[in-house]
Amino acid sequence: MGVMRQPNADLVTDEDLRDPHGPESTHNPDFVALGLGGTNMMAMLWTLAMGRSSVGVELRGDPGLGVHWNIREDLFHQLGLIDRMMLEEYGEDGVPRRGDGRTLRLAECFYGSRTTGGDVSADEIVCGFDQQQHLAGSIYHIEFIDDRWKDGAPHRVVSMMQGPQPDPEPDPSKIRTRVADVLSGPSTFQAGASEVLVLLRRYLEAVQAMDLARGIEPRVRIYTQHRVVPDEGDGFIDEPDGRKRIRIEPLQELDHRGTFVRTRRPGAETIDIGVPELFVIAEGASSSDAERLGFTQRDVLVDHQDGRGPVVAQADFLAGLVGVLVDGRLRRRISSEFDEEGNEYWVRQLAVGHEGDPEVGWIMVQVPDFKTFDPVASQLVPAGTDIGSSEYFAAYQQLLYQFFIDQASGILEIPKEELATIHMEYGPKLFSIVERIGHDAQVAPNGVVAGDTLGNGHFLTSGGAMTGMIGHSARVLRYWQDRDKGLPAERAIRSLADTVKEDTEAWLEASATEFSQTAPVNFGAERMQEIADASGIAQDARAHMIDASRRFRHALLPLDPSDWRRLVIRYGRLYADPLPEVNPLHPAARRP
Repeated sequence: MGVMRQPNADLVTDEDLRDPHGPESTHNPDFVALGLGGTNMMAMLWTLAMGRSSVGVELRGDPGLGVHWNIREDLFHQLGLIDRMMLEEYGEDGVPRRGDGRTLRLAECFYGSRTTGGDVSADEIVCGFDQQQHLAGSIYHIEFIDDRWKDGAPHRVVSMMQGPQPDPEPDPSKIRTRVADVLSGPSTFQAGASEVLVLLRRYLEAVQAMDLARGIEPRVRIYTQHRVVPDEGDGFIDEPDGRKRIRIEPLQELDHRGTFVRTRRPGAETIDIGVPELFVIAEGASSSDAERLGFTQRDVLVDHQDGRGPVVAQADFLAGLVGVLVDGRLRRRISSEFDEEGNEYWVRQLAVGHEGDPEVGWIMVQVPDFKTFDPVASQLVPAGTDIGSSEYFAAYQQLLYQFFIDQASGILEIPKEELATIHMEYGPKLFSIVERIGHDAQVAPNGVVAGDTLGNGHFLTSGGAMTGMIGHSARVLRYWQDRDKGLPAERAIRSLADTVKEDTEAWLEASATEFSQTAPVNFGAERMQEIADASGIAQDARAHMIDASRRFRHALLPLDPSDWRRLVIRYGRLYADPLPEVNPLHPAARRP
């Protein structure tokens, strides 16, 4: 957790995937996944469990997403259903095994009543090295700190709630079919995003490897460090009926003058995958493949009922990974910040940990709209200082860090002076959240977009990841079920596209409340109402806000996946003690 992994040298290579008939033998699979995040890997697993073949294509190697997810219980139940379907479809000899010989069951690796949570990696579980722990951490404490001022004075209301008790075994009957219902329920587990993704990847790789070892055409093929050929007239090739043929090329990644660039591997062959019955593009919020097929997104407007009318749903945050034992805890805080004119802004902070792991302390802090981090205005550098100079950038970084430490101290209850001495593996990184959505999920007669490629929102509740992994992937399962019932492919894919968009719209509707309302949706509807009742401030109340177009920021960028590979570590001690108790007094009301 929080430690970047190196590529596994023992994994199946591209050369291993080529049988005597050459790369063109990977032809016309049932399903092609472009982008191997959680959405598409779950879709591949459902496809596999339904007895179909699939190909996965990914720019990168092993998953390296550094964030931590708050996970709804449906994922655990879905993994259990996949395990059951795999055994029914292929029998014991047709499913992969762990390194110690036991059957590889996804749900059992993820969570189990006979194992414990803690500091463990997916590879340690899959290879059989660690037989005592499961991947997901349980949430024992749900805490909400309301530090909004009241009647012109500092005021604090602390709500402490028990985390939901996970089911001891997966129960497919508890899988909710509507994403709106999934998102309105509480988070049940916490886990490193990369570790969950590695678990799914290892299962797919194991199926591929066992088929290759038996000399049969693999049910699953994984092509990492590949992309759809980007040349005009190639990559996506029109068939007479309008469907797309897909050709991919292997890549070489270079750190060129401080920037990661990818180019076609010199001398490598192009691989013609053929015409899949269905392909899904789920490559993140910005996909060049989707754009090539005519897909576009628009900003989502939200009316906060503050007199301004609809505005872009947007917020700015700082993210940092600190060495603090947040443990099996989901803690949120909302506080008041004031500009020079005394206008009040409500800003949020989030602390996410992992059961028994002191290296996982993800802290997200919202930046109020009036905050600029301007070194000149802060008198850290003289007027006229070149904004491209190291002096200017150092001052800017100092302002980011000071604000982050101040806000993180408020949610962790650790004094700022002490927090500044603690190990920090990532950040603080400034980024912007903007809700966006596409008009139609279908981009070809045989292709759709899904996951964040279709639409993205406020990710602090991990709602986007859950929408893709739990919602969109299950729509692919329904697609194959519809096809088995005799529904024509063109009608089945139209239904798939419509339901995927329906899921995303439900997510964006839930996400919109994160930009203005008090309690987060992943606390669950009942807890949200409890918090509103305790604070005495209505759930739909709003603070002063300004339009996103009036923000002034330096170097505001979305989170770049390559950031996880460019860690700038602030060395310090590991805070492995339990977090201090939440002080009943507002920080501004305490004695110095």
